[in-house]
Amino acid sequence: MEKHISNGISPEYDSGNNWNTSSSYSNPQEGIQNNFESVGKAKLDSLKEIVIEIEKLIKERDTLSENFINEGEKMKRDIKNFLLENSPKGEDDSEFARERSDLRKKQIEISELQLNEKVGCWRDIALLKKELRDQTKELNEKSSRAEMLKDILDE
Repeated sequence: MEKHISNGISPEYDSGNNWNTSSSYSNPQEGIQNNFESVGKAKLDSLKEIVIEIEKLIKERDTLSENFINEGEKMKRDIKNFLLENSPKGEDDSEFARERSDLRKKQIEISELQLNEKVGCWRDIALLKKELRDQTKELNEKSSRAEMLKDILDE
C-alpha cells in the first residue's frame, strides 16, 4: 500500500508545522524584519542586563570594602579603649607591657589589612569599570547597528 505524499513530504515525516515564519505575514519583508528585530533585541537586552549587573557589582564591592574598613576601625578603637582602661596605675608590670605591645602590633596588622583592602577594592573596581566600559561600548555599537538595520529594512 502506497502512502500519499503531499508537498513532497511523506506523511510520517510531515508534522504539519509551518516553519516559514515569514509566510504568516502579508508582506514577506515584514517577517524578515521582525526576525532581525527579535534577534537584535535579545542581544541588546542581554547586554543591558550585563551592564546593570556590572554596575551592581561595583556598588556591592564598594560597600563590602567600606564595611571591612569600618569593622577594622571598630576593632582598633576597642583595642585602644581596652589599653586605656587597663593601663597600670603606678607600678609597671612587664607582662602587661608585653601584652600592650602585642595589642599595638594587632592594631598595626589591622591597619595593614585595611590598606590592603583599600588597594584590592580599588583594583577590583577598576577592573569592573573597564568591563563596564567594554560592555557599554558593545551595547552602543549593537544599538546603532540595530537602528541602522531597522532603517534599511523600513526603506
